[in-house]
Amino acid sequence: MSHSSATALPSAPPAECRRTTLGVYLPSGLPGVHRYIEALAPALPGQEGFFEIGIPHTDAIYDGPLIRAIYRQALQDGATMADVLRTVEHAARRAPVVVMSYWEPVRQYGPERTALALAGAGASGIMIVDLPEADTAAWHETAARAGITAPRFAAPGLPDPDLSRLVRLASGWLYAPASTAPTGYRGPLDLGALETSVRRLRSVTPLPVVAGVGISTPALAAAVSPMVDGIVIGSPVLRTLAADPGEAPLLVAEFARAVCAEEQPAMPV
Repeated sequence: MSHSSATALPSAPPAECRRTTLGVYLPSGLPGVHRYIEALAPALPGQEGFFEIGIPHTDAIYDGPLIRAIYRQALQDGATMADVLRTVEHAARRAPVVVMSYWEPVRQYGPERTALALAGAGASGIMIVDLPEADTAAWHETAARAGITAPRFAAPGLPDPDLSRLVRLASGWLYAPASTAPTGYRGPLDLGALETSVRRLRSVTPLPVVAGVGISTPALAAAVSPMVDGIVIGSPVLRTLAADPGEAPLLVAEFARAVCAEEQPAMPV
């Protein structure tokens, strides 16, 4: 059954705890990705879990060496948008799916064609992390016509006018990076700066806020969880899949437990 009409965020947390949504990022083109989807889906936290599927790109400026290497290898092996669509369709039978992409693959395939194809494959939304300002309005209209959301990457420190334009057009949710480093970062997080950034977003939009980048351990996920509505993990899972695939579902389950705590205070919306 497809989850194309499902959102990747719960409308209300379960009564027994304030559960933060957990998303698992997997790049399309990763060898064995369909098998990994099957293995990881049961570890997602019920209706609160989703997959984020990445579209390979040659110049993934926000990504670290691990994901860039996976993208590079996928493209060398001949990865295409058809492969992305098959991966999305496979994942959408098991959990809600949001796609993460850079603009260039979307531009090359055609924005309207991309939006319609992803919607048809079961994606509920697509976040373009480097969406050019000149293409923003048209892209959001295209996504809306296709029936998918257009979450936005909200870099910390955006000037007020830029942030206002971003949140006015965004749909689905906003992505607040927990670190300014590329993906795969494993150092400490400035939780105070992240909280300030999230509060700023909440002051200008009712959209849910999802955090990612640098949330490398379940302990960090537990620390970030009270601030946000969702957390996306990627590199920790990919590193585990490379070292010992059988351990990856256990890691995802550990993150899922970390983002559910009965006493977590909700951030004001």
